[in-house]
Amino acid sequence: MRVVSGKAKGTVLKTPEGLQTRPTADRVKEAMFSILQFELPGARVLDLFGGTGQLGIEAISRGAKSCVFVDASDAPCRLIKENLRRAKMENEGSVIRADYLQYLNHCHETFDIILLDPPYAEVFLENAIKKISEIDILQSSGIIVAEHPVEKPLNLDFSGFSQRKDYKYGKTLLTIIRKD
Repeated sequence: MRVVSGKAKGTVLKTPEGLQTRPTADRVKEAMFSILQFELPGARVLDLFGGTGQLGIEAISRGAKSCVFVDASDAPCRLIKENLRRAKMENEGSVIRADYLQYLNHCHETFDIILLDPPYAEVFLENAIKKISEIDILQSSGIIVAEHPVEKPLNLDFSGFSQRKDYKYGKTLLTIIRKD
């Protein structure tokens, strides 16, 4: 796993041992950041299901001002910190160990882009989007990027959000939702 583009291009990121984490494939990551390319410069990003940190690190590498990484477990948080160090981005990223709903319930920051790549087998994605729509942490015209399996489409009505579009990459869907 590596940083695809930007100031940290080519940096090899550390991956966890075992099958606990499902890193985003390079092809999907490249497509995601191609979609976001004009939104990234100066953006404040939230990577709500941090995992390895690769999505937030890619965002910073491509011009985002900062990224908050959230993960519920200690091992992924240590891994994100290590990957920030490898990419020389320690000052642009902050890592918070918390359950995603716990974090959202206490969040007082606002973001331009929210990246959601939760474990596929859970209902975390639907719950996260519902909570985000309730608490107003996304700037006007801000974007949520949700990665999920093709067989699990998002059939939610997002109050205050529009311009929903799905992009299919093999067995993965990227759903882009913009705040009104």
